[in-house]
Amino acid sequence: MLKTRIITALVLLAVLLPILYFNNYMAFAVVASVFFGAAIWECFRLFNPDSNRAALIAAFWTAAFVWAFFVRPGGAPTFWFAISVLLWALRFAPSLKLGLPPLASSGNTFLSLVYAIAVVGCFAAIVTLFSHSSLYLLSVMAIVWAADIFAYFSGKAFGKRKLAPSISPGKSWEGAIGGCIAVLVIATITVVLWGDVLADTFPVRVQASLGWAALYAVLVLIVAASVVGDLFESQLKRRAGFKDSSKLLPGHGGVLDRVDALVPVLPLAALIGAWL
Repeated sequence: MLKTRIITALVLLAVLLPILYFNNYMAFAVVASVFFGAAIWECFRLFNPDSNRAALIAAFWTAAFVWAFFVRPGGAPTFWFAISVLLWALRFAPSLKLGLPPLASSGNTFLSLVYAIAVVGCFAAIVTLFSHSSLYLLSVMAIVWAADIFAYFSGKAFGKRKLAPSISPGKSWEGAIGGCIAVLVIATITVVLWGDVLADTFPVRVQASLGWAALYAVLVLIVAASVVGDLFESQLKRRAGFKDSSKLLPGHGGVLDRVDALVPVLPLAALIGAWL
């Protein structure tokens, strides 16, 4: 399993790093569209495990995404960011406490469409953040990655109080708090020591525009959103009886398993960036 995980990670890095380094927009458009299609397919599978129409539905959504964001881009992408943030605040986050509707219900069908819209918002944010610069996009993703990595180690070392025992028993409040503290420390060091070199990164831009208090508030909000995104996908998998969202990435599960925490975070960061 470890060997498979390493090989998959190396293949992904070999594909993604040249695109990010050289800012090749055409290659980025192709890869983003492929990953979007995979994420949408997994989305509808999680809501309808027994359906054989997920691939057809995903193909339609992917074609619409490619047309709207790459073939004929236009309109106001901030609409997608704003609606995504509202959906997470008003519908998805409360479901962690209130639960999900039964699989065989109209409420589940509606929720599948709503979550698909959130996935669109995530990938619309990826397009927008990459258009600004690949470094800017990576700086937002790095916040989530750092929070996740340090939450794991903090949870292992200090975790006692379960964060959401019925959804993800391995997560603890101590882990989440430790991940958040690590993000605040890393962001502070980045701004103070390398602010001039990394001026085109999300934390540096927020601090330069709004100050330290606002930066810390934004980072705490982003870390909280990443935890909600992770837990919500875990809730979907538990209800559907899946261990992973798919097997598309050998050793790593599916695309949603890799981007679950980013689905609420990227639209939020893109909305804040547009406001700045």
